[in-house]
Amino acid sequence: MKNTRKATIQDLPQLTELFDQYRVFYHKESDIPAAENFLNERIENKDSEIFVAEENGNLIGFVQLFPIFSSTRMQRYWLLNDLYVNENHRGKGFSKELIEEAKQLAKSTDACGVLLETGKSNDIGNQLYPACGFKLYDSVNFYEWTNNS
Repeated sequence: MKNTRKATIQDLPQLTELFDQYRVFYHKESDIPAAENFLNERIENKDSEIFVAEENGNLIGFVQLFPIFSSTRMQRYWLLNDLYVNENHRGKGFSKELIEEAKQLAKSTDACGVLLETGKSNDIGNQLYPACGFKLYDSVNFYEWTNNS
């Protein structure tokens, strides 16, 4: 049974709570007003695609994807930037359903694929993503420059 759908602006209160949980999971300070503002801007400006998982009318997880482009393929890619399921609902297949939404988005927008990054120590993610058809692309180095100004 499908428990996922595209997020709407009406989901903002519950989605904000989940997004804040996600940020705290990644060692950021809780900031509900900023989380709500960030998500509202993404939805209103159509900067990202957000899908939610729900159970009994309550949002329990989400995935957020941002559009990027491959110059060599001359096609859109989708960056799976955020995937989160509330800890009380993990292990029930919601993450896989959200990933399927991401893959369907790629197909429906004629994108060449979905990219994601996860930590080497993320044991659950490093089992989940290959199980969902993702291939580890280990022939490149990933670098980041941080603007500290």
